[in-house]
Amino acid sequence: MKLLIVDDEELTRTGVISSIDWQSIGIQEVLQADDGINGIEMARVHRPDIVLCDVRMPRLDGIAMLEQLEEILPDIVPVFMSGYSDKEYLKAAIKLKAVNYIEKPLNPVEIRDAIMEARDLCLEKKRTRQNASIHSMESASRLALLLTQPFAHAKESIDQLIAELSLSISNTTPFTAIVLKTDTEEELPLSEANAMFLSVREFLKTFHIDCIFAEKRVQYMVYFLFGSTPGAAVRKSIEEFFCNLYSRCTRFCIAAGDTVTGISRAYQSYTSAVISLQSSFFFPTGTFLSPFYQAPVSETAAELSASPENEFLTLLTEKNKEKAKAFLDNLFLYYNQNQNILPNQAKDLYYKLFRALDNAARQLKLTLSDTQENLIDTLEKIFSYNEMHQKLVKKTEIFFQTAVSTEEENSTIFLIKDYIGQKYMNETLSVKDISDHVFLSTSYVCTFFKNETGQTLNQYLTEYRMEKAKQLLSDPRYKITDISSRVGYSDGNYFGKSFKKYTGFSPSEYREKMS
Repeated sequence: MKLLIVDDEELTRTGVISSIDWQSIGIQEVLQADDGINGIEMARVHRPDIVLCDVRMPRLDGIAMLEQLEEILPDIVPVFMSGYSDKEYLKAAIKLKAVNYIEKPLNPVEIRDAIMEARDLCLEKKRTRQNASIHSMESASRLALLLTQPFAHAKESIDQLIAELSLSISNTTPFTAIVLKTDTEEELPLSEANAMFLSVREFLKTFHIDCIFAEKRVQYMVYFLFGSTPGAAVRKSIEEFFCNLYSRCTRFCIAAGDTVTGISRAYQSYTSAVISLQSSFFFPTGTFLSPFYQAPVSETAAELSASPENEFLTLLTEKNKEKAKAFLDNLFLYYNQNQNILPNQAKDLYYKLFRALDNAARQLKLTLSDTQENLIDTLEKIFSYNEMHQKLVKKTEIFFQTAVSTEEENSTIFLIKDYIGQKYMNETLSVKDISDHVFLSTSYVCTFFKNETGQTLNQYLTEYRMEKAKQLLSDPRYKITDISSRVGYSDGNYFGKSFKKYTGFSPSEYREKMS
């Protein structure tokens, strides 16, 4: 808490400052000024919570100074001091809600008591304002959520909230919905979400625009902007502000809906923003899509065959690397030219293409590091088309590298490794399960695998699980507590010990090292 002392006598100021242990009563910073004019300037810069000021000063007296300060800092708590027993000044001080009026010569005990009383009043004011602000934000959030459904369904509740919030809204007020999607899987802390909303609201004031905000499910934020209709330059400023504000998120995309007239049509603006947001999957992360956005046009039109997955499988089994690369380049171009396709349609095809890679690897008896077990989950969590395409490109590169560098593996060893690749997440996976899968005895499988690979089956299984754990730890979306069960360990402590033995780092240390 900050205290500003304003008095034209330097001895008075220094005496007051040195006579009291300010830290012990919650005052962290003591400022001083020699008259009312300088007191106002000091208050503008440092924004004190309490002001202890003389009544009569040159240039601007204490009463006039406090009248101006109330406009700058409405919650400031004043305490007056004066050597004059002037009833008119005392009346003015009471009118300005001064906590106390201390007569000179000053008594340090009286000053201390007066400042402590002012401190308590200041804290009470802050609590009251904070509670009112929280209630107002909650009401504004409820209103924003109601506007994400047809107006007729919630007209009465909407009207009540508008009245409660004292919003200046008429039938001609323009509304624009802005919807954001982030890659976070956890809700923002309430204080952080509110702080971001307040910064948006403060920024928009410059353009005579107000807004309300709500978090809709975990990954989505909805803003409704209303007030004046922004021109092209203002729209550009708003877009840049939102992108900068949410740049703290690893990945995000933003879409603005059509600007509509009247709160009854706010839902139409919201739905147009949601539709636009769906296509954001095909744009780079951090893109702000608006009704005015113009996507770049390519001169070359890309087309896909009737069965792209079969075409890709043929190229893979023929080990035709150049044509496979051309296929992927054409695929990328196709989706960049057809951004009105639903993301799930693209994900469905990519699922088939990933499966084609696995099928080709089986036909050629190649062991790839990735398996299809997590494929659906992985595609579900993918944030953008570019991320999904790069995963396919990377796995295709691994496929061809493996095809070139690996001699044809013994078919039994291939079947064993392939089975482990499918079942490693199962904690109960045993040597007997593996031997049953390849129709051989347990003892023979153990000896055969060791002779062929130089590793025991248990060594290979542990190494495989640890390598999968390393992959998952490099992705911040996965919690460490979940990773152990994903790689076949129900006991998190045992997983941690095994991981440290294998890598030399605990799981948390490894994640920090990789970040």
